[in-house]
Amino acid sequence: MMGKIISLVNQKGGVGKTTTSINLSSSLGLLGKKVLLVDLDPQGNATTGVGIEKGNLKSTVYEALIDSVTPEESIKKTKFKNLSIMPSNMNLAGLDIEFINKQRNDSSFVKGAQLKRVLDAVKENYDYILIDCPPSLGILTTNALTASDSVLIPVQCEFYALEGIMQLLNTIRLARKNLNPTLDVEGVVLTMLDSRTILGLDVVENIRSYFKEKVYDTIIPRLIVLAEAPSHGKPIANYNSRSRGAQAYINLAKEVIEKNEGKEESSR
Repeated sequence: MMGKIISLVNQKGGVGKTTTSINLSSSLGLLGKKVLLVDLDPQGNATTGVGIEKGNLKSTVYEALIDSVTPEESIKKTKFKNLSIMPSNMNLAGLDIEFINKQRNDSSFVKGAQLKRVLDAVKENYDYILIDCPPSLGILTTNALTASDSVLIPVQCEFYALEGIMQLLNTIRLARKNLNPTLDVEGVVLTMLDSRTILGLDVVENIRSYFKEKVYDTIIPRLIVLAEAPSHGKPIANYNSRSRGAQAYINLAKEVIEKNEGKEESSR
């Protein structure tokens, strides 16, 4: 299998999207897969979460998207097993304006397809490419949906969880219709479960009855240690390998591999 591209998308902030991007990527790496994490959020939290200082970066995903560096030049190796990153910083927030100017000067320019072009150039070097999308449905997320094979949706175990999901599913439908006809929903991962509350468990039941087999068995618990790890520039498996959080993300990575590589075996 070569270069499966998965976007982690939820336009609602604070659902554990970047935490899942970092920890699923590093767990896939620990399980022997070559992984590229693409930080597509101008805040650059995935970049600092894998220990890269974003302030002095000269070549990021932004430079690759505007063609001032090659895709390969924008990739940095991390200290973690099998994990590289295409980092990001606040420059990425100016991409919209850059693209409007390009469109004006180049009639062949398609502003939703830039990331696809960038990732197509490097995807054969990786087993999985995970894109950490910003918490909005603008031009960056459009680029991610155009470039991706599938979408992984982190959903927080809280009362309003399903509300934003309907809007997101509509965006995925539009992307499928207009940009990327083969875009699939990879799966739904339930995050931040406080198992002491009845509400959290009710939400789990709701989401499972709605998405059926698309929901991963693994549920990510709400843990202080998961919130602490990024501030130390480490995935949870490197920060506290014996925590429940580390085990949860390893289990999630095993499910992702099994879904993808099991599928591949059966199609041979």
